This record gives sequence, C-alpha cells and structure tokens, in this order.
Amino acid sequence: MNAGTRPTAARRGRDRKAEVLMPAPGRERFAPGDAPSVAVAGGGIAGLAAATLLAERGARVTLYEREESLGGRLAGTRTRLTDGSDVTMTRGFHAFFRQYYNLRGLLRRTDPGLDRLTPLPDYPLRHSGGLTDSFAKVPRTPPFSALGFVVLSPTFGWRDLAAMNARAALPLLDVRVPEVYERFDDVSATRFLDGVRFPEAAHHLAFEVFSRSFFADPAELSAAELLVMFHIYFLGSAEGLLFDVPDEPFPQALWEPLGDYLERLGAVVRTGTAVHTVRPRAGGGAEMETDAGATAHDAVVLALDPGALRRLVAASPGLGTADWRDDIDALRTAPPFLVSRLWLDRPVRPERPGFLGTSGYDGLDNISVLDRYEGEARRWADRTGGSVVELHAYAVTGGRHEKVERGLLERLHEVYPETREARVVDARHEWHADCPLFPVGSYDRRPRVRTPHPWLTLAGDAIRCDLPVALMERAATTGFLAANALLAPRGVRGQVLWTVPRAGRSPALRALGALAAR
Repeated sequence: MNAGTRPTAARRGRDRKAEVLMPAPGRERFAPGDAPSVAVAGGGIAGLAAATLLAERGARVTLYEREESLGGRLAGTRTRLTDGSDVTMTRGFHAFFRQYYNLRGLLRRTDPGLDRLTPLPDYPLRHSGGLTDSFAKVPRTPPFSALGFVVLSPTFGWRDLAAMNARAALPLLDVRVPEVYERFDDVSATRFLDGVRFPEAAHHLAFEVFSRSFFADPAELSAAELLVMFHIYFLGSAEGLLFDVPDEPFPQALWEPLGDYLERLGAVVRTGTAVHTVRPRAGGGAEMETDAGATAHDAVVLALDPGALRRLVAASPGLGTADWRDDIDALRTAPPFLVSRLWLDRPVRPERPGFLGTSGYDGLDNISVLDRYEGEARRWADRTGGSVVELHAYAVTGGRHEKVERGLLERLHEVYPETREARVVDARHEWHADCPLFPVGSYDRRPRVRTPHPWLTLAGDAIRCDLPVALMERAATTGFLAANALLAPRGVRGQVLWTVPRAGRSPALRALGALAAR
C-alpha cells in the first residue's frame, strides 16, 4: 500500500451459509416508566456490546470502566515522544476478520458503512527457515480455501501430504460446536497436530501462529479451541483469511464514537471508576460499591477480564453458589505478552506488508508497520521521513523485561535488515497479562453468560459460548447474549446474532468427518 492511499473497506454481504440466531420475541423497548437500572462493569468490547443494546432498548444503563478510556484490551492512551509529537499508544495490532459479524454489527452503530476500517491486502506468515505463506490468492469458499492454501503453500509438498495421517485429520472437516469440546477438549493442540503429522513448517506457520493468537503455547491450548479456529477461518466460513484494520488508533476510530453514542442514548459512562463489590439485594438486583460510592441497580452485567472477574467475585461473598464461585476462581490467565512500538528515523522498505506473522524467531510473533494503514502513524512518518513499527511477543514465560525487549529488536533486524541502520526516535513497551487461557480440559468449568442470579449475567472472551466464535467476536457475541438474557424475561426483544455455520458446510465434508468418529 503506498503512503497516502486508503482502500475502501470491504462491504461484501455475509457468507450465504452464515447462521442467524433470533432473540426471544418481545416489544421494541422499555416504556419510560418501567425501564430497569442496569450496571455494566467493564468498558471493553463485551461491556460496550451489552451496554449499547440495553441502552438502545431503553434501559437506564451505567457503564463502569476502571481505566480512564474505553476499549479494554483495545484501549489507547496519549503519549508524547521525545521529538515533541503527541501520539496514541495502544496495546497492539488486532485483526478485524470478516467473520466477526457481531463485532462489526456493534461498530456499525457509529460507522454504518465500516468506513473507518480498511482492508490489508494480505496476511503473510514467515518462518525463520525462509518459507513464507500468503493468503492473498487463496480462494475464500471452502473446501477450496483449504485446498488452495495447500496447493499455493511452500510448506506443503506432495511427500508431506502422503505422510500425513488422513484419518486423524478428518475431524477438521466437520467441526461441530459445541460437540467438538466433548471430543477434543481433553487433548492439547500440539498432541492433535502431532497425530495428524502435518509438515513441520506448516505446523509452525499455519497452526502455531493461530494458536499463539490465544496468547498461549499450543502445548497448553485445548485442541478443541484449535479446531474451532480452523473451522471459523478455513472450512466453516467463506469469508476467507483476509481482514480489516482501523484506519486511526482504536480510541479515535472506534471507542470514542461509541461512547458518545451511548451517552446520546442516555447511558452514563463512568471511566476511571472501578467496581469493588457486588452485594445482592433481597428483592433482586444488587448494590454496586465503586470508586464513586454505592449505587443500587436492578440488573448487572460483569464484562471483565479473568483476573478482574475472579477478584470481584472473591470480594463479593453473596454472589452465586459455591460451585459457580469455584468455576470463576478456576479461570486462568494466559502468560504475559509484550507489545513494543518503535518510531524509527527512516522508512522500512516499501514492499514490507502492514502485518507479518512470524514463527521461529525466538519469541517474535508478528510485525506491524503502522504507517501502512493507520492515519496517525502515516502522518508522523510523512512529516519525519521515518516509520512506525510494532512488535508482538505472546506467552512470554521468562527473562527480564529489558532483555525480552532487546531480543525483539534484534529479531526485527533479522527479519527486516534495513532497520539495523535506523535510529529509534522513541519507543513504548506495553506488558500485560490479562488475556484468558483455554487450557486442556477447561471447557466444562468455564462460566456461562447466565449465572445463578436472574439479574446477573457475564460477558467476555473468557465466558463459555456454545457458538463458533473466538477472540474479539466472542467478546462481542457474549456481550449481546448477556443483554439478551436480561431483556427476554422483561418482554423486550434482544439482538439478532450471526455466526459462521455451527457444523461442516457441505454434506460431503460432513460425511468424511463422520468417518473419524467410527
């Protein structure tokens, strides 16, 4: 993509086999006199989805967010560089895949044409051994998507295909949600891939890159999660593997407009306000103890990351049953991850993609060149003649922070040699450890959207959702489901949801997949 150009965001219709989930029937919205007061704790994607739907239906919504800005793990803060430039630092690159129907539906509230999203032309994956996979020319429609990837990929050869255990690979052809968890949640992603005998390079590129997008080592990750991902992106959806990204930093492109929209609907948005305890009331609902004091609400949505949810439930002894509280306490958090953003005094080579997934580079998981797609970064690069580069390291399990940060810079020099001569004008390093981990055997204990209290629901990407959704889309979907669960008993219609098919797309693939169960 040349500097200054801005391709139009994709506006294709949904995959014709995408499934629609209708909410319970009901009236359009609450009457002014019977609107309940609803507290939403957490201003990330899940909390914003829940708060938006509830406010649209006329509920009196108060959104509490501990940080000073909305967005959760996609939030951003302003910072000043040593050259005097004011810029936005976020927690790293996120791909808005076209299968993310419910997330994109949330964003359409303030951007009906999704004009603030811009498509990247490719999703290249590079291994340190020299092989590079690309999805730019891979067909979108299954099964041609998977076949096209195999034919076009340098990581697959005919000998590799002949050596694979075809029977062990059959479950990939008909992933059924939630049944896949019954069969494969007790198996690790690594063990499943070893059983299939995928070529080592393909194992590293196509599957390890995806599994690490869950911020986890594939040896710990549930194989069921890996199969669901394969279904979402390869054989279950005709949306393909390409994706869009915001054309400005997350706050300006996404969350500030959505926060303004909520306030226009009458919602109260309280950033910088943490929730400390939730005390059930005898007549239903709860009293919320926050930084702003105690407030009573008729219903509550907890849309928090796993650690914050564990802490809040532990501090709220009146919530739930003993078994439910144990399941909340069993939620695990993935190992820390690092986002390093570098403002360099010279450009990277023009053919460098906006995003590159990497494998085999000693902890470096991907490289983004922000000035290829983000307006703020492009303006800085145009003004200074430099470039803005971001490095990710997922599931960091050891080493001092400074050593890991230096190591990522060394790997950047290895992947993009022209950066060796670049001076780092400034750098920001973000370390976090608040993403959910989906370890082997954990599915049955994951808390669901509904809780022991009819007035309390949960939302977030750590919450169980018996649909083929993942990552940001799981957060948005559970947010809408949490609101639906509060609206339906009150006779108000909820949100129509969409998902990729919940089983294999074609009778032929389903028939082949069924052979694995015999």
